[in-house]
Amino acid sequence: MRWGIIGTGDISDRVAADLIATGGEIRAVWGRTLPRADAFASRHDIAVATTSRESLFERADVDIVYVATPAHTHAEIVREALDAGKHVLVEKPIATSASDAHELFARAHAAGRFLMEAMWMRFNPLYVEMIDRVASGELGGISSVRASFGTPFHPRPGKTRPQDGGSILRDRGIYPVTLAHWFLGAPSDVHAHAAIVDGVDVDGRAEFDYGEAFAHLAWSGTRFLDLSAAVSGERGWITLEPMFWAGTRARVHAGSAERIFADPELVQHRREGNGYGPMLRAVTTAVQDGALEHPWHNAAATISIARSLDWILTASRR
Repeated sequence: MRWGIIGTGDISDRVAADLIATGGEIRAVWGRTLPRADAFASRHDIAVATTSRESLFERADVDIVYVATPAHTHAEIVREALDAGKHVLVEKPIATSASDAHELFARAHAAGRFLMEAMWMRFNPLYVEMIDRVASGELGGISSVRASFGTPFHPRPGKTRPQDGGSILRDRGIYPVTLAHWFLGAPSDVHAHAAIVDGVDVDGRAEFDYGEAFAHLAWSGTRFLDLSAAVSGERGWITLEPMFWAGTRARVHAGSAERIFADPELVQHRREGNGYGPMLRAVTTAVQDGALEHPWHNAAATISIARSLDWILTASRR
């Protein structure tokens, strides 16, 4: 697989390192300025650095592009890449609305090209095991999910300006929301509150109602919140240790009174590189097999989560 990288920020650096470690070839990188693109290319031994996305998308030696730019630019860049015949892996959120996400997947299918939102958490070996164990019935019916992601940050351009589509919900809250969807599905009702600064949500919380089950979720860019998560059911619960979205350890409280209360099972998975390798290998295999989506994080799942994000923002502004 021959890759092009769109964006030269911290996440692109980490993904590029894991791409190379997993056997991917990076042929070109695009940056907003040539000095940034050149510096990125030098760090990762990439032959071509450019400030022209069009020239990168026209390259015959690029099969797939990874997009890691500010969220408000994702939809436009994904469209450009698909129209140029490239497969696409795009950082979360794939777009800033469910309608845009739906349109992008429709466009990818029409073009016969693979598209996926880079929800690396789903491919984390810890989550692969926990999802499988919950699906097997180890916890019984799931009754609740709890998750939060909050750390204070210093505002930067592109993060808190409404015109740039900044959103702590879409940047951080997407992880708790995604966790709820995995174990309980789309909610039947949403109750939400958000702190809005200059038109942008910087802190929020939501309760997803599923009738007999519920999810308590929170996110923040202004304060610390507990960075763990938990999934509970009829027969016990699983605690996912901080930082849950990039976790390597979980404790399973199930199976016996001893295991539930005194000696829960510790499950550990060693992180490989920066943690993106399992996702990158899965994407490579899917594209080489001719798939247009990956079943673990496909169009239906991505759009459903995007709808919940839209719903939260609408409910929190009432």
